[in-house]
Parts: sequence; structure tokens; C-alpha cells
Amino acid sequence: MARRQNVLFILIDQLRADLLHGALADHARLPNLRLLMDEAVSFRRHYSVCNPCGPSRASILTGQYAMNHRSVRNGTPLRHDTPNIAREARRLGRLPLLFGYSDTSLDPRVHDPNDPALRTYEGVMPGFEEVIEMRLEQSLPWRAHLAARGYDLPDYSRFYEPQAAPGQPRRLNDPAFYWAEDSDTAFLTDAFLNNLQTRKDRPWFTHLTYIRPHPPFVAPAPYNDMHDPAVLPLPEAPQTGCMDHPFLKVCARVQRAIRTVDGFDALDETPENIQALRATYLGLAAEVDHHIGRVIGFLKDTGQYDDTLIVIGADHGEMLGDFGIWGKMSVFDAAYHVPLVIRDPYQPGAHGTAVDAFTESVDVMPTILDWLGGTPPSAVNGASLMSFLSGNSPENWRDTSYSELAFGDPVTPTAWQEELGLTEAESSLAILRKDNLTLTHFSGALPPILFDHATDGERANLAGDPSRAGDLLAMTQALLGHRMRFPDSTLSKTMLTEAGPVTGS
Repeated sequence: MARRQNVLFILIDQLRADLLHGALADHARLPNLRLLMDEAVSFRRHYSVCNPCGPSRASILTGQYAMNHRSVRNGTPLRHDTPNIAREARRLGRLPLLFGYSDTSLDPRVHDPNDPALRTYEGVMPGFEEVIEMRLEQSLPWRAHLAARGYDLPDYSRFYEPQAAPGQPRRLNDPAFYWAEDSDTAFLTDAFLNNLQTRKDRPWFTHLTYIRPHPPFVAPAPYNDMHDPAVLPLPEAPQTGCMDHPFLKVCARVQRAIRTVDGFDALDETPENIQALRATYLGLAAEVDHHIGRVIGFLKDTGQYDDTLIVIGADHGEMLGDFGIWGKMSVFDAAYHVPLVIRDPYQPGAHGTAVDAFTESVDVMPTILDWLGGTPPSAVNGASLMSFLSGNSPENWRDTSYSELAFGDPVTPTAWQEELGLTEAESSLAILRKDNLTLTHFSGALPPILFDHATDGERANLAGDPSRAGDLLAMTQALLGHRMRFPDSTLSKTMLTEAGPVTGS
């Protein structure tokens, strides 16, 4: 009997890895993800190769580093001919369905200047069939649902303000105006499950993307006060001198907590307020976990669980107040270290295991293609994780992890450009992790950052320490070697011969 081979690829926006294995794991209420980890393979050193949302998702869906696809900011177009998972799935006879968003900035060269697709960075990755629109800028079906349910809708600019009790001042952990059964997370899950009811007789390929726990931090009851702020670990605090680097000084000034919540003109970053925001973040993550449990329950109830590849990851992390920074524009692990859990139903021998080798977000696309029997295009930088899913360690697997960040803007200069006197071309950084070391190298005149996780962690920049000059040189050479090994290979692996074009590996 032929296998159905369904694909369920879930991305959770802004979910830190340490909610599943790390500092917050004992506090985060994620029972369904933890149960899945017992029946899947978990990748404990998995990193996003770039931030923020648009560039990260471009890398995940194309399998390319940002240095190659070059959609490096929210709003930077992705070349129209870039291979991606949706187009490759169609080559294999699958219709890739999108429930949610992909944050793809489309190529203006193949669209009329008046096309509304060129007015947003929240476009759809070419090849996907957008079943339900859930873009943060719009969410029109969800808003229509709320109106039909009888809600008195505020202006959309005020949708995510916490709702104070009558006669009381607004608090950070006050609930949203909508009930949990009508939240954006619930609505998207309902739409997904309703659609899947009619697809049980044929193999399907779905990409389900949850916006939560992405800011604004506001959760419906009971998730708004599910976690006690008083018992949560405090954010990572920097040692003296840790934040003296010019780039980090700007991060600490502009990436403030007020940017994560709506409805407040100002916000004192007192320990109480910081912990309240962290608790709300955990509540939003718990809400997503609840609905992932519904999805998994549906697959089991309909007999599809053991014919479905389940991939659950995140586009990037969230600083959550660590080192005084919020959001994801930084160099610290909290912004890049994300969970990845994959359940291959046909290889139960590896279920419940964890992988400690470095893996990257560009590995997801070739893994799904490999599982479906396809071959990744030559332009893909990632590598299939199928060997890990069978319980084996691949030969010659990477011993480094690479990420990058463009923190400039060619149209509207960023705070980093203005305060540090940088051009757009000088406003980028590359991160390489190897063993216990992490190097951040900047394209402009900014000095490097070197962390040693075996000693001071990320609390001390050792790049200026003469005794670590050897480490700095070795890591810089390794970063250069990585960049040289992974140039854009869209055509560079192809040769024209008398027999026509031939592409090698």
C-alpha cells in the first residue's frame, strides 16, 4: 500500500529555544510540544540564519543564506526566480497550501508598479496557495469573523491594546478584548482544521504559520495571567563593559520594552513591568501550544498522524529583555537560537532523541524535499536532516553555525546608521558559532565581538583581549572560509557541454 506522505510545516513567530530546553523551560506551559518531542527528533542547537521575519522566512523557504537570496530586510524584494519549497513541491505533484503568511517582498520587475503586491512586505511566497490570509497588517478574515461574532471592533490600530477593567488603569497583563476561542491563533487553527476535513482522501502539503508570540504582547484570558511574573527567571544581565560595543549601545537604546506592547505612551522598565511582559509572552506561547495540540489530535483522530511529516520551528527568537534588549535585532543567541522538532512517522526508532549538532534554518527546506523524494536545487545552501531522523549522524556534518543581519536601510537610515555614521553597505554583520565560541564580524569599521560560552558566556566581549587573539584569528578565518564555500550557486554548478547544460553537485 502506497504511503500518503502528508507534510505539515508549522512556523511559530519569535519563539525562543529556551522555552523547550533552557532557562524558561521549567516555566513555559507547552505540554503538547513536549509530548511531540517524545515522538520526534529535537534539534537543540538550531539557529535562524538571519533576522527579522521576512529575511528569515525567505531563508527557511528557499534554503538559502541571506547573502545569496538578498532579501535582507522586511521590504527588500526576493528575486522572482529564486527556487523555494512551494515551487519544488509543485514539481513533485503537490499543491502547497499556506495558512497564515510568509512575509515575502515580491520582485517589482515582474509586477506592474500599481500592483498592490508592491505595497507590502507581507506578500505570499510564489508557489503557495494562500488559503486564509492572516497577515499582521491586515487579518481581514479574522476581523470579519470577530464582527460576525458580535464584537464591537475598535480601530485596527488599537486591536492589540490590553483591556483594563472598568474604572481601573490599564495593566500590562490585562487581557485582549476578544475571548480565547476567537483569538487570531484560534481562528487560524479553526480555518486549517475545517479545510483539512475535505482533504483526508489525498496527500496534502500545508504550511501553517502562527503570528504569536510575536508582539504586540497581549493575550486573551486565561492566557494573559497564566504565568506568575514573580516566579519567572529574570532576564540575563550584562556584566560591566558587556554593552560597551557601539552596535550594542544602539540596540540597548532603541530596542526597548515599549515597542512590544500597545496602549502605553511610556513604560518604565521596572522589574515588575519586565516580568509582566515576559509572562504575557509565555502565555501567548502557551496558547499556540494548545492549538498545536488540537492539530495533532485531529491528525490522530483521522488516522493521518502516522502518514504525516510534522516539522515545527520558529523564524527567529526574541531578546525578551536579556541584556536590556527587546525584539530580535541583536547578536545574542536569544534572537537566533530557535526550536526545531521533526517527526518522521516512518522512522520511529529515532523518536524521543535529541541532536546536539549545529543545524540551521536553511536545512528545513531540503529536508522536506528529501522526505518527499525530491532533490534540492543547486542554489540551496542547507543540508537534509534525514540522517538524523533515522538516528544516524551524517558524515562530514558541519561544525559551525552561521547567521547574518542587515541593520541598515537604503531609503530611510536606521538609528545605527545615523548614530554610528554608517552607510547602508556598512550596516551588516555576520555571526559564526564554533564549539564554545561565537564571533560577530561587521561590514563597516565596527570592531568584532567574541563570546566564549565556556567562560563568560555572552556577558563579556573578548575580542580585545590579547590572550584571545588566536581565537579571534581562527574564528575570522573560519567565517571567511564559510562565506567563500557558499556563494550563490544558481548557475555556477552548471556547465554547458555538447550534450547541453549539465549540473553537478
